[in-house]
Amino acid sequence: MQPETFRIEDLQVEGRLVPAYLIAPSPLQTRGRRLAWPEDFGWTKRRRSPTSDLWRPLKEADNEVGMRILLFSGKGGVGKTSIAAATGLQLSCLGHRTLVMSVDPAHSLADAFDLETGLFQDRTSDPYPIDDRLSIQEVNIQKEIKRHWREISTYVVSVLRTTGISDVEAEELAILPGMEELSAMMYVNQFRREQRYEVIVLDCAPTAESMRFVSMPTTLEWYMKHVFPFQRGLLKAVRPVANRISPVELPPDSYFANIQDLFGRLEGIAELLEDAKTTSVRLVTNPEKMVLRETQRAFVYFSLHGLTVDGIIVNRVLPPAITDAWFEEWRASQARIQREIEEYFAPVAVKCVPLFIHEVLGRERLQELASVLYAEKEDPAAVTRTETPYTFEKRNTHYEVCLRLPFATKGEVGLFKKGDELVVEIGALRRHVGLPTSMASLTPTRATLQNRMLTVEMKEV
Repeated sequence: MQPETFRIEDLQVEGRLVPAYLIAPSPLQTRGRRLAWPEDFGWTKRRRSPTSDLWRPLKEADNEVGMRILLFSGKGGVGKTSIAAATGLQLSCLGHRTLVMSVDPAHSLADAFDLETGLFQDRTSDPYPIDDRLSIQEVNIQKEIKRHWREISTYVVSVLRTTGISDVEAEELAILPGMEELSAMMYVNQFRREQRYEVIVLDCAPTAESMRFVSMPTTLEWYMKHVFPFQRGLLKAVRPVANRISPVELPPDSYFANIQDLFGRLEGIAELLEDAKTTSVRLVTNPEKMVLRETQRAFVYFSLHGLTVDGIIVNRVLPPAITDAWFEEWRASQARIQREIEEYFAPVAVKCVPLFIHEVLGRERLQELASVLYAEKEDPAAVTRTETPYTFEKRNTHYEVCLRLPFATKGEVGLFKKGDELVVEIGALRRHVGLPTSMASLTPTRATLQNRMLTVEMKEV
């Protein structure tokens, strides 16, 4: 295969002059090798003709953005997978090269498309084409261990064997928490660099695991900067002596090399997730109090981690066609919860999806769900929100909650604390701000409104 030629403009990038022409193999030939690609300099490819691809710097004023990541999260059983699959279909119908990736260990994405597969199958462990523009992938941890985690897994298995458990049990226990999430992140980063897809839809695990997914890059980065070099250097020095007297051998240097390689594959993923023009979170919920409470907590945690929630999808709402008296209490309860949802999450957009008369299974019914969820030409990848509704900060002696109130004046704003929520009143409207655990016991002591930004100080009293 002949290398592709990309025409680019001379540009000074970080003190270096980029040449007028760059010749490199296509992205699919570069696995395992680090090459300088135009997107590494913050450029984007714009198609001008069937035979020519012109690369140019991406400017803030551009209407187009790079690869989009849509992250669907929520309590288990609310219908995340069906919503994510229907969103993927809508995107492919609009012409986007789309991948729907399941990060939930209990995969059901292939089941949603009603693919004829076995109970435990691996056809979708790599991107599996549904049509010309849509693929699905279910991260298979056993395959990922062989691909990315071999040295780490081998050492963990060797340690577990010394306890007397069988080889099969040792291999199962060697699947450490976070391996699946990190493997998914590596694929997202790889596909971004290759520009293989325009949109990646992430069907996440239930809320708690989703939190681990978004917090892991920051945690790993801290470990690599502060602990990893010291730990690797120390064990390199003491390993020859320690292995003679220790009942368990210390991890070899190849173990640390594997960790370093994995970290390199994740480089930049934290910034990608926190970039509101790239990543948007969509929370799926049901009109039930227990589900709503978890959705509210998820909203707080995603805001705490710097991600932008740009949509709330209320699934399985009783439609008006159901008039049976048996459902009257359900209907009243759902109406009350829907009002709470609108009040709590404003100004984030809320969409309602009715309860269908049949199971949403297979492409035809997923397309029906997509037609209810989105207007005919509505693009789920459009950037509709880039600002978080509120942020949390820690100062020397107190914490602060910062809220944007674009139309408020000082005389209109009132606030009080109710349980683990901060309630802000603006005229007849109320905003409920769920507080993270570290702030739930604090009391608001001072509030200021400047430049349409409300800052509330929280202290122990």
